[in-house]
Amino acid sequence: MKLQFKIQQYQTDAVDAVVEVFAGQPKHDGVSYRIDPGRAKPATAPMLFEPSATSDSGLRNAEIALTPTQRLDNVQHVQRSRNLPLSDKLVDSKAAPGAPNLDVEMETGTGKTYVYIKTMMELHKRYGWSKFIIVVPSVAIREGVKKSIDLTAEHFQQTYGSKPRSFIYNSSQLHELERFSSDAGVQVMIINIQAFNSTSKDNRRIYDELDDFQSRRPIDVISANRPIVIIDEPQKISAPKSLEALSRFNALIVLRYSATHKVEHTKVHRLDALDAYNQKLVKKIAVRGITVKGLAGTTAYLYLDAIEIAKGAKPRARVEIEVQTKGGPIARQVKRLDVRANLHDISNGIEAYKGLFITDIDANRDVIELSNGDVVIAGQLSARDVTEEAKRRIQIREVIRAHLDKERELFAQGVKVLSLFFIDEVAKYRDYGREDTLGDYARIFEEEYAAIVDEILGELEIDVASAAYRAYLRRDDVRAVHEGYFSIDKKTKHAVDGPVHTTGDEKGQSKDVDAYDLILKDKERLLSLAEPVRFIFSHSALREGWDNPNVFVMGMLKKSDNTVSRRQEIGRGLRLAVDQRGERMDNPVTVHDINELTVVTDESYTDFVAGLQKEISDSLAARPRKASVKFFTGKTIQTEDGESLVEEALAQALYKYLIKNDYLNDDDTLSDDYKAAKEAGILAEPTSEALKPVLKFLLPLVDSLNIDVPAPTDDRKPKKIPLNAANFAKKEFQALWRRINHKAVYQVEFDSSELVAKCIHALDKHLKVAAMQYVVQAGTQRDALEADDLTSGAGFDVSSTATHTATVSAASQVRYDLLGEITEKTQLTRRTAAAILSGVTPETFAKFRLNPEQFITEAARLINEQKATAIVEHLTYDALEDRFDTAIFTENQTKQDLTHAGNKLTKHIYDYVVTDSKVERKFVTELDTSEEVAVYAKLPRGFFIPTPVGDYNPDWAIAFTEGTVKHIYFVAETKGSLSTLQLKGVEDAKIECARKFFASLNEKNGENVKYDVVTDYTELMQLVTT
Repeated sequence: MKLQFKIQQYQTDAVDAVVEVFAGQPKHDGVSYRIDPGRAKPATAPMLFEPSATSDSGLRNAEIALTPTQRLDNVQHVQRSRNLPLSDKLVDSKAAPGAPNLDVEMETGTGKTYVYIKTMMELHKRYGWSKFIIVVPSVAIREGVKKSIDLTAEHFQQTYGSKPRSFIYNSSQLHELERFSSDAGVQVMIINIQAFNSTSKDNRRIYDELDDFQSRRPIDVISANRPIVIIDEPQKISAPKSLEALSRFNALIVLRYSATHKVEHTKVHRLDALDAYNQKLVKKIAVRGITVKGLAGTTAYLYLDAIEIAKGAKPRARVEIEVQTKGGPIARQVKRLDVRANLHDISNGIEAYKGLFITDIDANRDVIELSNGDVVIAGQLSARDVTEEAKRRIQIREVIRAHLDKERELFAQGVKVLSLFFIDEVAKYRDYGREDTLGDYARIFEEEYAAIVDEILGELEIDVASAAYRAYLRRDDVRAVHEGYFSIDKKTKHAVDGPVHTTGDEKGQSKDVDAYDLILKDKERLLSLAEPVRFIFSHSALREGWDNPNVFVMGMLKKSDNTVSRRQEIGRGLRLAVDQRGERMDNPVTVHDINELTVVTDESYTDFVAGLQKEISDSLAARPRKASVKFFTGKTIQTEDGESLVEEALAQALYKYLIKNDYLNDDDTLSDDYKAAKEAGILAEPTSEALKPVLKFLLPLVDSLNIDVPAPTDDRKPKKIPLNAANFAKKEFQALWRRINHKAVYQVEFDSSELVAKCIHALDKHLKVAAMQYVVQAGTQRDALEADDLTSGAGFDVSSTATHTATVSAASQVRYDLLGEITEKTQLTRRTAAAILSGVTPETFAKFRLNPEQFITEAARLINEQKATAIVEHLTYDALEDRFDTAIFTENQTKQDLTHAGNKLTKHIYDYVVTDSKVERKFVTELDTSEEVAVYAKLPRGFFIPTPVGDYNPDWAIAFTEGTVKHIYFVAETKGSLSTLQLKGVEDAKIECARKFFASLNEKNGENVKYDVVTDYTELMQLVTT
């Protein structure tokens, strides 16, 4: 199986952030220089012509041609477009004095490595820079980076026509440095910090004159290239010794990539934990914890595993209690019990359970009540039963249950589910003193796995879809489904705990290259459904190596220590999963239904989540939270006319609007009123004339102040909601489903001359390009100076300020392939792009000289907008014979948290429905009690309509009783549920496409399905009765 890579906008933005800092830099394909040939050993017989030991022409990176002012202007332009705080100077660093030091903040799991590899390719394409050094903090990351460069090589070959040549620095293979210096194309050296900042003899070789390297010092040969240094995880390479060592590379530019920068330099891009979650770029997190709590009334052992709900039955509790086995010892067994179950009888007469009954089973609160008044929460152990083994067994059982739940859901979609156990000593998994070599955890795993699989095989429906999964469960023996990844002792070939770093930032992490090699080598094999291994046990010291995208469950079978944060622990499982074709499962409609990481921990849910939330919000400390006129002023917003800066007057109007409507708390943070109104789509109408037309474009700015870190869900809560078979089988519902379940394809036929005309009109009307400006200030030093004036930079009085606009851009000596850039960004043919550009007025075209970069991006944006509207206008749907199967109501149905489910319903096709907002909750209540409605369904995510702007999943399908209304079959979208996308125009486009889809169905099949957007039940009734 090969992982597939595709171009994703959020990654392109991170690449552009760095590349645009050097806009205006002329392109040089490397500067030739003579590589220091060193002193070759004299040959014994002198020859007439000494053959050259090496080729002596090297290609180094060209110097930066921009003045410091131009660099700062570019940096501020990048920061402004990303609404980051503006730098007033470029921060220096001991790692590269005098060179630009740029920070890129990217959350773990969003493809940081891919981004910096692409950045290298783009810097080479634009400016000709070709020598790069990637510095990493550990062996694990070094091996991972090398693997990533190899995996993406083909992808970049297709995009750029070339691929990077990379090698890992090794002091005994110095010929690689010659190639690094002399070869053209992108050259990448990967080196871990220990290879040049530690004092061991082998690691000092980089600074020594070496006989086997023609008496040269490797560091001199490297630094002559003026390489661009990329530091991965810079917070782990911050010791003074490391910075001093880095400075010897003589870097042209230093780029730092991390999710957590400890020392800030010049930040040009931010994609933090909150952005990554909101943009659905990483998995959602769910937690299963163990709560320890003393039960007052009983001394008996009792553990509530979970509460189950099934079709047509009352909720049942899955409880582990002690049972007196016939003539044998007391054993703990898991039983399924109903209300009024007598625990004394079930335990075969164990005295401690005498008089204990279950009096209530509550699926919404996830608790059972006992006859002595005790309330037991799912996942709760009583204090006296807490032994290490009891906890670990429960954790292993929970991992297996969570794993099999996920697997059952995702098997049909071709997604292999992996679970990862971290343990702190190998002996717990491999015990070589026993015949079967199984350690305690492996033995517990096999017992629990066999029992749970038997249980599930008994529960699976007897249908075609389940038959394939049943065969998959039965295919592999329990011994084949788990595997340990550890360091291997070379002599005994036994798994061992392995060598770890004892000091520094990497303390406690493994330094065993072979173990990481194995993990990386098996990365793709483990993603295949043909490979039986699904449960992986690994040493916690090896955690940095595990970046497998299909890890869905993590079990921490080790004592939590404070050295590793919870965030780092779960970071290994945050990447989005891939299917059997290697395609990423990132469709925005279903991404968080599929990609959910369950963490099984031995602390309680609340403790783990509180700790995790705190770590995430600490990492967001630099984000602004308070609204103010100053915050809004000067920020960039996207309007119909392109990018626009918020003037102070508009910022004031917005701030007043927020205060007037109680959208701010006393400390100027966003209030709950604002969040609720925004969610429901009922924000107050502004009174200010200036604000009215632009409020919707300003809202993303306001929302950026909302730093509510979404709490991970409690994974014990969600349950599969049973289908109401009677409602599902009703003739009204089946008739409605038959009318709407067509799969369809769309095609777009539009006249390119019409598109050209529209684009020319849009460019002439809306294309705005800012001329480059420079400000000259003259000033005199103040007569009396305070020490504070100096530190605050106020030691001078400004006597005159003049702003000059450059009529010819500073970058005018750079050649741009205008047509090439526009065609690449708009995916139009060169011919169409040429027709558009030659059709605009001379005044519009002259703007290109003012600021070529901005001209290209703005023109491309406007053309893309015109293209999108043309596509929606000229869209036609063709219904296919192929239809959505009714299995999407039963099979892919994800588990739901019943806390938002309300009461049992009578007319819905499921017994409960989980709603996203108050608007939806009210809508459900009214539908369920309506006399006119026969049956209705919240449509599952598996049902969607393809559109050019992404798949669209309508909310509701409603069938009315015949004779009560004019339009019996109705598909509805409730307002407010779509507004969270915040993408201007996208939701309108999807709704427009849906109207066309249903219109074409009605026309083709003579149907009468009505589709519309409604805010509430009253509006729905008006639409179906008129």
